[in-house]
Amino acid sequence: MHRFIAKANVDHFIGLLNGNDLTPDRRTAITKLLIAELDKLAHDLDHLEFAEKRAAEGRDRVIRVRDSCNGHPFGTSEREQAERLLVSCENLQTVLEDFCHRLREKVNSLGGTIYSGPRRNLIY
Repeated sequence: MHRFIAKANVDHFIGLLNGNDLTPDRRTAITKLLIAELDKLAHDLDHLEFAEKRAAEGRDRVIRVRDSCNGHPFGTSEREQAERLLVSCENLQTVLEDFCHRLREKVNSLGGTIYSGPRRNLIY
């Protein structure tokens, strides 16, 4: 049951982070919650497919947001808002890709822990 809740929380936090109405402090707090939920899934290798699907969806979102950003003229408020959203999407993608990478390493090594060191510094 806890795995189902962790997956639902991951999806919920990703949805929140994909929005553009979060303050930097709330975005940081939600990112920490997302990482905590992903870490709960890290102990079961069956979750690699779930994580890779979310990462693939995130890559598609980064492309869409980048295209949208490029569609706005430089110096406009729409462009600035789109650039902030793009940075947010790219940071979220970094979290998802890092998690997938660590989980793949665990699968390949068939042992050890999923945590492989400090997390990257993200720009918010």
